[in-house]
Amino acid sequence: MGFGHVMGYYHDQPVLLIKASIGNRSLGWDILPPGSERFEHDGRIYAGYKDSPASWEKDTQPEPINWYAGKTYDRFVAETKKVLNEFDALFPQYKEQGYEIAGFAWWQGHKDGNAAHASRYEQNLVHLIKTLRKEFDAPQAPFVLATIGFGGWEMAGPHKTVADAQLAVSGERGKYPEFAGNVKTVEIRDFWRDVEDSPRSQGYHYNRNAETYMLVGEALGRGMVQLQEKE
Repeated sequence: MGFGHVMGYYHDQPVLLIKASIGNRSLGWDILPPGSERFEHDGRIYAGYKDSPASWEKDTQPEPINWYAGKTYDRFVAETKKVLNEFDALFPQYKEQGYEIAGFAWWQGHKDGNAAHASRYEQNLVHLIKTLRKEFDAPQAPFVLATIGFGGWEMAGPHKTVADAQLAVSGERGKYPEFAGNVKTVEIRDFWRDVEDSPRSQGYHYNRNAETYMLVGEALGRGMVQLQEKE
């Protein structure tokens, strides 16, 4: 909602948001993009795209399960393309003008808060950005993302590794020159609200604090505006 309000205020044209993914999913497993390769961590082999299960002991034969690396990625890309392919029927009031993929917004990372997936988060995120742009034929579409914020500035361990990885891909950091001016990470740890200020003790859902979600959405929106003004 926060993101949509900022986009609607900034753009004169109609803005359509397609919410494509769901929670409780890992970039290192469920959302792993095509082309991602297996890797070894602490004596285990971790799945590459389309591998199953998520990991197995080194020098053993994996026993597949009813899931595979990248299954959620495949599903949300397919569902998004279905919406776009049926655009004229779903949005007949706009069929004469069509649509433009104006950008991507990303906020995810709790499920990658383990040592193995956190160690690959930056690599996977870079690959995700490039792959989504290719999937939707939008090579320069702005990509804005937010850090995770669990525990605010007291965050530690693998989750901090994930947050650091999210910051590292931001274009102004200079680590990925091709992302300069078209990828931006917004820091949201200031928006963490403790349990006593929230409806419920549920850290992985930001204690269900509506203020946190609204502030994150608005920050993502402002970040997207900054990128679109550079186009």
